[in-house]
Amino acid sequence: MKFFKQISIILVIFFQTGNLLSDNSLFSVNNILLEKKGNISNVKLANEAIKIGFNRLTQRILLNKDIIKVSNLNFSNIKELVEYYNISKNEEEEDDQVNFSVTFDKDKIHNLFFKKEILYSDVTDKEFFILPIFINNNEVFIFSNNYFYDNWNKIKKNDLIEFILPLENIEIIQNINEKRNNLLDLSLNSLFEEYLNKNIAIVLIESFSSEEKKIYLKAKIQNKIVSKSLKFKEESLDEIILYEKIIYEVKDEIFNLVKSQNLIDIRTPSFLNAKLKSSNQSNLVEFNSKIKKIDLVENIFVEELNKDYVNFKIKYLGKLEKLIFELKNENINLNFINNEWVIKIL
Repeated sequence: MKFFKQISIILVIFFQTGNLLSDNSLFSVNNILLEKKGNISNVKLANEAIKIGFNRLTQRILLNKDIIKVSNLNFSNIKELVEYYNISKNEEEEDDQVNFSVTFDKDKIHNLFFKKEILYSDVTDKEFFILPIFINNNEVFIFSNNYFYDNWNKIKKNDLIEFILPLENIEIIQNINEKRNNLLDLSLNSLFEEYLNKNIAIVLIESFSSEEKKIYLKAKIQNKIVSKSLKFKEESLDEIILYEKIIYEVKDEIFNLVKSQNLIDIRTPSFLNAKLKSSNQSNLVEFNSKIKKIDLVENIFVEELNKDYVNFKIKYLGKLEKLIFELKNENINLNFINNEWVIKIL
């Protein structure tokens, strides 16, 4: 009798809504601040917030080449993609700023990307450890007298990536000085020993002449080494304006590289059979609650159940490594043991 009661609980938990519903955080855009002037209606403000929200969303999850594919979408089509929006106002503020949050419907966004053959990016690890190094007149500036180190996070705020610069330390200085004649041979792992499993990079900014700056980018993103080179001409720009432009464009390049390593193709979903050995009610409720927060998971089906375990089939998007990473963030371990995938809630 107890076993049949467990079966009933499982069926209620996993089939109550039919499909698995995620929290949809990836397709939500928050903190859209608009000023309410004169007699402008909340509807007009909301329409403006939706336009801004869609632009921010595509900038965040699409590669530059794919943003163009949706740039000419008319507003009526964009509005149809909205699931809901929220309006809030801080009564303590004297101005008339209104704060909007817009959430786009995951399935409708997926349909749009499917029709336009667009891959989108789901970046979960937002921390990026970076060290900009300035080479000027054959002198190497790392922490001191380095405009790029001092101002890296002051230019272009972006919620896709949180750039973290290392604090000054003697080991980094020694490593760079040892390779000062060939900085491209610098080992990223030796510079970022504490962050080996993170996204890391160095940026070398060289002044060859007063007319040209050459930039080398060497990064490890999702454990893959990527190298790029860029050139900037003075174009009669003020030095500080040029430096700001370099930071802005190098960040843009990094954003695109990070997105390219986290692409999801909705046309090719994957399936994974996995076993949850403990099938008590609390474990199932907890598992269901946690997996709903993972945007990669499209659906989950109960394939087999008994008093000792539940076998699931998980339909997901993207790479298996990414799914394992996101599950771990929710304190769920997915391991391949004795020729089967086993789920363990930590």
